Amino acid sequence: MALKLLFLVCLMVAVMAAPMAEAQLGIISSLLGLIRIQGTLYCTPNGNMGVNGTSTPVFSNALVQLQCGSGNVVSSATTNSSGIFSIVLDPLHFVLSSLLSDCKLVVSTPLSTCNASLPSAGGLLSSLQFIGNTVLGLLNISNIIPSGFQFLPSL
Repeated sequence: MALKLLFLVCLMVAVMAAPMAEAQLGIISSLLGLIRIQGTLYCTPNGNMGVNGTSTPVFSNALVQLQCGSGNVVSSATTNSSGIFSIVLDPLHFVLSSLLSDCKLVVSTPLSTCNASLPSAGGLLSSLQFIGNTVLGLLNISNIIPSGFQFLPSL
């Protein structure tokens, strides 16, 4: 009888502790997050994929800057040989809604660097677009991509 009572008390403690552990895990989970801005930069007049799709050349070794407010550079990355860039931010220092409304991606590396027939002055600019979250264990990653680059002759 005492064994059954002990088992019942342990079971009740476990049932009552589960919601508290889940609530604490939610707080920890929000602290264990990242904001990832990534994309592919193409060697075209507007930095986007051309009509040909896979035959569009990429823009490698281009400097991509994340600028917020009045042009303050808060982070940067260089595209790899596949034209891919990735910027990872700490959500404790950046608010997602502010990033989306107040920040932009800027590529000031001349387009002529990847193709001599493209302009040697100006640069590319893109606003940001949130595409969802990825959960990896306890880590919550907010995914952001460029909404589409545009060429600006005087950047």
